[in-house]
Amino acid sequence: MTGTTPPRKFPFLKRRGDGAPSPAESDGERGLGASLEAEDTTDGAPGPRGGGTGTGEGPVATEPASPAPGRVAAVRDGLLRQGRNAKAGLGVLADRVIEIAPRIPVRDLHTLRAQFPGLGPEQLADRLISGAAHGTSTVGASVGAAAMLPVPPAMPAELAAEITAVAAIELKLIAELHEVYGQRPDGGATRRATAYLSSWTNERGIDVIRPLTITAALSGPLKRDLRQQITKRMIRNLPNLVPFLVGAAVGAVMNRRDTRKLAERVRQDLRAAQVPWDQLTSLPPLDQPELPPAPTPVPLPLTPRDDNRPT
Repeated sequence: MTGTTPPRKFPFLKRRGDGAPSPAESDGERGLGASLEAEDTTDGAPGPRGGGTGTGEGPVATEPASPAPGRVAAVRDGLLRQGRNAKAGLGVLADRVIEIAPRIPVRDLHTLRAQFPGLGPEQLADRLISGAAHGTSTVGASVGAAAMLPVPPAMPAELAAEITAVAAIELKLIAELHEVYGQRPDGGATRRATAYLSSWTNERGIDVIRPLTITAALSGPLKRDLRQQITKRMIRNLPNLVPFLVGAAVGAVMNRRDTRKLAERVRQDLRAAQVPWDQLTSLPPLDQPELPPAPTPVPLPLTPRDDNRPT
């Protein structure tokens, strides 16, 4: 049709006073979708870009997914079970240390002076501390060397073995330091071992003049304090399990340092109440721990001789 204008064309655009096209003109140029967006905006309901549903009801909150109750209960039960197992393991280790304490051989003052002639109390104490520090250092290096290739199931056993060996060496050192400074506790081997065990747990010396300290050592809280001391030692010995022989060097240095620190604390308390050797009364020799009896050999049965066999 010549001379007519197509319906999609708008030859005469109505302009506003400022020269900008009107909203209707802009919608006409942009198409039907722009008109729909304009209507949605006019109605006040948030459009698709606003996060709404387009129905005027507002945005819908999305709740975070919560874990299943059964899974939470299983994790909680697992943690509680591990805590109970760790507490039971510490109790077994504490019982083991209490059991071996009376069986540790201790040298009395007469034996020490005979083995180290010409030394005074301080020089003899220095010699004992050096020997014990060397022993615990060797234990730490041995456990670190055993953990060169880490095996996770064996790590608790390695720590328990190290704690037991170090405790035995340091208990022997504490008992002999009490002998050097003339502070032997009264009682038999079991009572003295309990007093030395309390000294090891609290890292302090036993004052034999005040019997309350020995009585407190024999009370119920000893095992609880011993568990705490063992836990602290195990945490400090965790670097010994570093692989590739790094743990061996770390264990040797840390055990030597801890033994010397413990010995100096006990020695300071004992030095304050020291009894000179010339004022010591003759003390009976220490009763050594009883060793298990050696098994008696069983004689082999004699076989009857057969006189008819050929010679």
